[in-house]
Amino acid sequence: MSQAVQFDLPVKQSVQVLSADQFQVTPNIHLITEQMQKPTQNHMRLSPPDCPESESVPCFCFDIRRFSDTVQFTVLTTLVMLFFLVYGYMQEWIFGIRDMKSHGWFVTLVQFTFYSIMSFFEMNWRDSSRMMPLKIYAMLALCQLTTMGFSNASLGYLNYPTQVVFKCCKLIPVLIGGIAIQGKRYGLMDFSAAFIMSLGLIFFILADSQVSTKFDFIGVIMISIALVADAILGNMQEKTMREFHAPNAEVIFYTYSIGALFLTVCLLYTGHLLPGLLYFAKDKTERYGSSLVFSVSGYFGMQIILTFVRRFGAFVTVTVTSFRKVISIVISFLAFSKPFTMAYVYSGSLVLVGIYLNLLSKQYRHLNPCKSIVVAISNLKLAISNLKLAFGNAVDKHHNLIDV
Repeated sequence: MSQAVQFDLPVKQSVQVLSADQFQVTPNIHLITEQMQKPTQNHMRLSPPDCPESESVPCFCFDIRRFSDTVQFTVLTTLVMLFFLVYGYMQEWIFGIRDMKSHGWFVTLVQFTFYSIMSFFEMNWRDSSRMMPLKIYAMLALCQLTTMGFSNASLGYLNYPTQVVFKCCKLIPVLIGGIAIQGKRYGLMDFSAAFIMSLGLIFFILADSQVSTKFDFIGVIMISIALVADAILGNMQEKTMREFHAPNAEVIFYTYSIGALFLTVCLLYTGHLLPGLLYFAKDKTERYGSSLVFSVSGYFGMQIILTFVRRFGAFVTVTVTSFRKVISIVISFLAFSKPFTMAYVYSGSLVLVGIYLNLLSKQYRHLNPCKSIVVAISNLKLAISNLKLAFGNAVDKHHNLIDV
């Protein structure tokens, strides 16, 4: 008989192991409906204390402000998963194209250009005027260019799962950035989560360096720079968007158009612009077409991420995107041929434990550190049993595909 594991997270869900080859997450619809009609005192508040209740919560052409925190969280999380799973798949596929390694920064320029075009039309459709100073957008553009450029370029030197595990540990620089930039305070469980994730990341790098034919320490440096810039970017976006209340389309347009201008100048100066144009011209359909799908999924995902940052804060947003990245790792091993070792599972599990502790720290912040850790450990034991079955199933499928 399968054992149901109940997580008392922002969206109350039942995670149930149905069989060896099923891993299902089923929302408790009755609880969601009840919370929409009458919030209870035990309902965990996801929105930051300084987030105005009357502020709109844009989700494409809809404003989901009238729904409860739980429903907003569920909708935004689902869309983040959908768009960024496509984004991650296309990113790995693009950098699997022959000789794409040397054109990573040109791919970033194409991506920034697509983002700028789509946001320009959306901003004009909404007929909105600029609400944030250009000097702030210049700083955001520099951070965005750094994180996306180095992240794309690192795939020429690292396996995609290694890059994703690094991104999962973005909680660490976000935590430091939250303290330095916004003066936030975090508890013992937050710092414990950061420490455990650091251990998992170290073990994952060691495992990848031993079994992967595509491992270069230059890639580690690149993705580390991208993480630091991303942490600064997330905290700056949270702070400035609440101060100026700029719409998502405006933030994306000015950030990426200024970033595209910066990158064009850099590529011209280094002499990489013309070779990139010639390389993409050899097969326009495959290279520009795949970049378009990659950019469209990333653009829509970015819209949701900006709403998430505005509504729930940078730390909760990074936690959700980290769970998405775990799923991306499993898909990567199943869809693309690459060496595998159980050390990936063990070190990746440490990262998952860190993410889980961070989630629990949000829920049990009212308890003292000792009680919160006891509750976390008891829930973690049940969660690990489910994760072992899920990872075991993924490994079995990967081996079966190799045998075939």
